[in-house]
Amino acid sequence: MRNFDPTPLFRASVGFDRIADMMDRMLAAEPAQPGYPPYNIEKIEENAYRITVAVAGFSADELSVEVKENALLVVARKAENEDEQGRTYLHRGIATRAFERRFHLADHVKVTSAIHADGMLHVNLVREIPEALKPRRIEISRAASESADKRKLVEASAA
Repeated sequence: MRNFDPTPLFRASVGFDRIADMMDRMLAAEPAQPGYPPYNIEKIEENAYRITVAVAGFSADELSVEVKENALLVVARKAENEDEQGRTYLHRGIATRAFERRFHLADHVKVTSAIHADGMLHVNLVREIPEALKPRRIEISRAASESADKRKLVEASAA
């Protein structure tokens, strides 16, 4: 496979460092299982979301949910079970292999909770936009009242 080195493009661009870093990470990361484990992303309310990951066969102790640098990381590692060593499977359809699933979080999105129930891991998210970034309404004054105020100032200074 041919490797692409985007380093010369970095010198010619100003202000695109974040995009360049994202591209570099995407090209460097090679997912082991792109579709495993399956997951859903749903919008619950205006600023509330839920990511549901199918984690059948894993207990809550074997799961880890972390937030690092605007990325949500769900990791599962199966503990070595002595009962499993003596078993012989004719068919093994329940995948209990370790995985690491990464989700990119937008700015101002925070993880509020993680719940493990019925073989599903539910991660609740909320988008909290700071007051300084929320749109605000600016009152518009009428020009007629401003010109009347200016006339009064001119008349008062002339007298």
